[in-house]
Amino acid sequence: MLYREAGQLATSYSAERRIFHLRQDRIGLLALLAFAFIGVPLLGNDYWFSAILIPFLVLSLAGLGLNLLTGYAGQLSLGSAAFMAVGAFAAYNLQLRIPGMPLLLSFALGGVVAAAVALLFGLPSLRIKGFYLLVSTLAAQFVVEWVLTKFSWFTNDNASGVITSPPLIIAGLNFSSPAGRYLLTLSLVVLLFWLGKNLVRSELGRNWMAVRDMDTAAAVIGIRLFKAKLLAFAISGFYLGIAGSLWAFAYLGTVEPHGFDLSRSFQVLFIIIIGGLGSVAGNFLGAAFIVLFPILLGNLSALLPVGLVDSGQLENIQKMLFGALIIAFLIKEPEGLARLWQRFRQRARVWPLRY
Repeated sequence: MLYREAGQLATSYSAERRIFHLRQDRIGLLALLAFAFIGVPLLGNDYWFSAILIPFLVLSLAGLGLNLLTGYAGQLSLGSAAFMAVGAFAAYNLQLRIPGMPLLLSFALGGVVAAAVALLFGLPSLRIKGFYLLVSTLAAQFVVEWVLTKFSWFTNDNASGVITSPPLIIAGLNFSSPAGRYLLTLSLVVLLFWLGKNLVRSELGRNWMAVRDMDTAAAVIGIRLFKAKLLAFAISGFYLGIAGSLWAFAYLGTVEPHGFDLSRSFQVLFIIIIGGLGSVAGNFLGAAFIVLFPILLGNLSALLPVGLVDSGQLENIQKMLFGALIIAFLIKEPEGLARLWQRFRQRARVWPLRY
């Protein structure tokens, strides 16, 4: 009875264009943000921040970056981790080689560099699509990793190829503590998700969806495929570049090029498939599944008698169960967790009546 839209009618164009039409949704979002910014830092501990919340937020942002390209624009890509690596190493070198460079500006410029690289590898999308484009973007994964490993300049001539993040100081405030890194990551993720949500509801977002559904028809009605596809690659690369910077600076602290390997690209791809293609909120749901489910499996395996299963076999069993559950879930609900959440909201709006 509390989740009803009775009496909440849009009386202006601006009201109709709201992201959340129902007052209950807006209040719920504000309460969630208040808890995330105030409650979690007070109640959480270092393990929650470092091992769960920060990777969850960063992977959500990376999922959004790929979802803009694949879920909304319909352009397949397997180079997500490569663009994350470009953003991380670009931000590191900007901090290292330009004295006094503000941290947030280095993140933004790292995202711009990643956008430029993504734009370069997105040029084949003007001629090919589908599986062939997927293979084309896969080349970015190997080329970027090879360049960062081959040329030691990118790692400041470090023999191990590892980069170490500088202190996270913004406007005189030190965010290097676990709680500080969490708040920094949360602030950037909330800002970028808000921008992304407005972007997909704009004219550009509608053009992307038209190209995704049928690019020939989109071209007939006047949509410039060249502009729409390349902008999708550039904006996706920008988001992935900032996600890579946060992964290196706020989560790991130290990272090497192999830390952004093909398995990381598949992880981001699984996030948008599980969460839901063409859904902004689905990226949070998919990232939560990817981050929390292995932890749950690890805790369940700890309940087994000692010595019953070898530790090496146990890790393989966990991966097999994880993969089997993903396949089973996709068969049962191919539209992802976002669709389940949407159904729950629809049922709540008419409860206690049957939906």
